[in-house]
Amino acid sequence: MCFRNIHYLYHAMIKILQFVPVQLTFFLVLGILLGHYVFFANDLLFGVLGVLFLVLGFSFYLSNKSYQKKLHFNFIAYLLCVFLGISTISIKNERISKEHYTHFISKNNTAILSVDKVLKPSAYHNKYIASVKKIDGENVIGKVLLNIQKDRLNVLTVDDRVFLKTDFKAIKGPGNPYYFDYRKYLQNKQIHHQIFETSSTVLKLEEGETSLKGWASKFRNKVNESLIENGFKDNELAVINALLLGQRTEISKELLQSYANAGAIHILAVSGLHVGIILLILNFLFKPLERFKHGKAIKLIIVVLFLWMFAFIAGLSPSVVRAVTMFTAVAIGMQVNRPTNVYNTLVISMFVLLLIQPYFLFDVGFQLSYLAVFSIVWMQPLFYNLWKPAYKIPDYFWQLFTVSIAAQIGILPLSIYYFHQFPGLFFLSNLIIIPLLGILLMGGIVVIALSLMGLLPSFLSSIYNGFIGLMNLFIKWIGLQEEFLFQNISFSFLMLLVSYGFILFGIRLVEKRTIIRLSWFLISILFLQGVFIFEKRQVSTINEFVVFQKNRNSIIGQRNGNLLEVFHGLDRLKFSENKILTQYKLGAGSIDLKISNTIPMLQNFNNKTVLVIDSLGVYQIYNFSPDIVLLQQSPKINLTRLIDSLQPKLIIADGSNYKSYAKYWKKICAQQKTPFYDTSQKGAYVLRE
Repeated sequence: MCFRNIHYLYHAMIKILQFVPVQLTFFLVLGILLGHYVFFANDLLFGVLGVLFLVLGFSFYLSNKSYQKKLHFNFIAYLLCVFLGISTISIKNERISKEHYTHFISKNNTAILSVDKVLKPSAYHNKYIASVKKIDGENVIGKVLLNIQKDRLNVLTVDDRVFLKTDFKAIKGPGNPYYFDYRKYLQNKQIHHQIFETSSTVLKLEEGETSLKGWASKFRNKVNESLIENGFKDNELAVINALLLGQRTEISKELLQSYANAGAIHILAVSGLHVGIILLILNFLFKPLERFKHGKAIKLIIVVLFLWMFAFIAGLSPSVVRAVTMFTAVAIGMQVNRPTNVYNTLVISMFVLLLIQPYFLFDVGFQLSYLAVFSIVWMQPLFYNLWKPAYKIPDYFWQLFTVSIAAQIGILPLSIYYFHQFPGLFFLSNLIIIPLLGILLMGGIVVIALSLMGLLPSFLSSIYNGFIGLMNLFIKWIGLQEEFLFQNISFSFLMLLVSYGFILFGIRLVEKRTIIRLSWFLISILFLQGVFIFEKRQVSTINEFVVFQKNRNSIIGQRNGNLLEVFHGLDRLKFSENKILTQYKLGAGSIDLKISNTIPMLQNFNNKTVLVIDSLGVYQIYNFSPDIVLLQQSPKINLTRLIDSLQPKLIIADGSNYKSYAKYWKKICAQQKTPFYDTSQKGAYVLRE
C-alpha cells in the first residue's frame, strides 16, 4: 500500500507539473529565493545567463531528435529560469548599485527627495515613501521613509520635491522576541533608512515633472474635493476612498479593527475581489459585442482597458497592479472558455509579475491574492456541485457562499500564520457584503463621475452615503461578536506547511473518493498531529532569561519550558494590555504566565547570577561577584567603581534608563573592556540555556 501511495503521489505531482507555465514559474520562484538569501555577483550571473541562452537555442534545434535530448532541453530551460530568478532579484536590489544613496550618506547630508507615496500618519508624524534624488549635489537612487512632524498647513502630496539637511537613520529591527520585523518588511520594499524632520526644516521646492502616479494622485484629490462638496465626510468618505481610490489613510483605527474582526478587511483594500467584481460587471455589460464578427476580441480589449483605467484611478499601487494583471490573465482565460487556460493564464501572470518585480514574492498581499483566486478556481466548482438549488435566488446565494468558503479555505493557514486570528463569522459578513459590493462599486463610479461634472443630485448622494453608513454599522456589529473571534493563535511555519498538505489531500478526496486518496488524507492528518506533538514537546524544552525592551519601564522574564515568570514595574492596568508578552506567547507557543509586579534584586538562571540595580543604586554585597549586572531606572552610580568591585562579565541597561546615562555607561564599559548591552539600541537581551 505504501508503494502504491507513493506511486499515486508521484503521478499526481507529474500531472500538475505538466503545465509548462507551472514548471517555469516554480523554477523562477526557486531562483528568486536563492538570490534573496545568497549573494551572486552580477557579472557572473549575466555570463551564466548568456551561456544558458546559447545552449538552450542549440538544444531546441536538437530537441526533436530524441526523447533524451528533449529532457536535456527541459533541464536547461529549468536551469535558465532559476538563474533568471536570481538575476532579477539581484538587479532589483538597488542597494548594490554604485548610485545608491547609502554609498554617499554621512552626518548632516543635504538631500533632495521626491514623494512617491503618502502613508497613513502616525500619532505625531505625517509619513511618506520618498525617492532620494540628490545627496550633497550628487545624483543618487533609492527610497527612504520620510517622517515630518504633523502640521496641517504643510502636507505633502505625490511628486512634491523637498530639500533638507538631515541624518539618515537606520531602521531598527524588532525590539522584542517574536515581534513583527518592520525593518525586514521595509527592506523587501527597498527601504533601508528613515528621516525625521519638522515642517520648518523641510523646504518645498518648485514643482518638477509630474509622473503617472502624480496625475493619479491629483485626480484622487479632485475626486475628494468634489465628494466633500456633495456632503460626504468622516468614515463614509474614508470607505469610498478605500473602495474606489485605493486609499486607506483616512479610515479610523476603530473602523479598521471592526472590519478585521468581521473577516472583511479585504473589502477596504482594492484587491483581486474588487477587480474580479468589476471584471464580471464589464463582461456582462459588453456581452452583446460577442454577436459581431471579432466581437470577443473587441470585448476583451475594452474590458482590459477599463481594468487598467481603474488601476490608474486607484493609484497604481503594487497591490492594484498585481490584481489587475492577475485578472487581465483571468479575462483572457475566460474568453477561451476552458478551466485549464484559467490556470495557465494565472500562472503566466504570476511569472510576468515576478520577472518584473521579484520582491512581490515576499509580499503578504501577493501571496493571499493568488492563493484566494487559485482556491476559488479549483475548489468552488466542487463545493457548488455538492448541492444545486432549483431556484435562481437560492442558487445565487449558494454560489456566493461557496466562493467565500473556497477563498477562506485557501488563505486560512496563511492568514493565521501572519495575523494570528480567525474571524468565525467571516461567511456571514461576506455573504451580506459581497453581493452589495458590486452595487457599491458601480454606484460609487456613477457618484464620482456625476460629482466631478457637478451633476450629482442630493438624494443620490444621501442614498449612497446612507448605504455605506449601514454597511459600516453591520460590520461593527459583526466585529463586536467576540465569542466568534478566535484571536492570538500561535501558528508556526511548519504547521503552515502541513496544514496546506491537509487541505490539498482533503480537496483531492472530495474530487474523487478512492482508497488511495483517503490514505493520503489520513496520512496528512497524522503529519498534522505529529507536528503539533513535536512543537508542544519543543516548547517544554526551552529555558531562557529575557530582559525585554520597554521604554521608560522594566520587564524581566524567566522561562522554564511552558512557564514564563514575568517581573515588572508597570501599572497593573497597563500591563494587562501589554503587547510584548502577547507577541511572545504567540511566537513561543502554548506557554503559561506567572506575573509579579516586583523585580527581585537577585536572579539565578543556568548557574548565572543576575544582580538588578535600580534607582536606589544599592549593590554593596560582600564576597559576591555576579555574572550579569542589570541597570534599571537610571541609578546614580560610579560605574567604574562598580566594575572594579564586582567584576561582572556583562552589564545590561534596559529601556527604563535615560538615554544619556546609557550612552555614558557604554563609554565607561568600553574603557574598562567590559561587555555592555543596551536594549534600547539592540532590542531585548535573551540568554538561552
